[in-house]
Amino acid sequence: MTDTPTHWVFGYGSLIWNPGFPYLSAQQGLLRGAHRSLSIVSHHHRGTVELPGLVFGLVRGGSCRGMVFEVADSKWTDVRAYLQEREQVTAVYRDAMRPVRLADGRTVSALAFLVDERHEQFAGGLTLDQQLAMVRAGIGLSGRNIDYVLNTARHLQELGIHDRPLMALAALLEQQAA
Repeated sequence: MTDTPTHWVFGYGSLIWNPGFPYLSAQQGLLRGAHRSLSIVSHHHRGTVELPGLVFGLVRGGSCRGMVFEVADSKWTDVRAYLQEREQVTAVYRDAMRPVRLADGRTVSALAFLVDERHEQFAGGLTLDQQLAMVRAGIGLSGRNIDYVLNTARHLQELGIHDRPLMALAALLEQQAA
């Protein structure tokens, strides 16, 4: 822990396993009021306009366990710019400071990327079969959609975080790949 001011970032998808920015510390955290959902159509990172993929977003309601990264004040401007470029390609998220309860018991205000449910890329009503088809087909600038989903599921499992809908989807993807 430091005496100098720090900033916090809440990761719930690929930020968990690929933050891509320097941080001082990381620990699990719980964000209340939103849950992880594979509900954003990806035309960039994990799909194309012709063959879109799906990525995670934080959707209203429930709660979400993820990783919280502490960023030094001296790095915050650069980290914030990096995250803006990475996460806001099509402005599908609303970035907001949200209270997150850390594993060590503290509550911090962390930057979180919440889905703009009015955005044309929000796809909150997809069936499991529709999700499976899109994840299997999607390949974007950041790689295969199936790798993104399975990496997220694996890392959550390693952290002891159980996300029932994601684990069910991952099990089907792994069964079909075998």
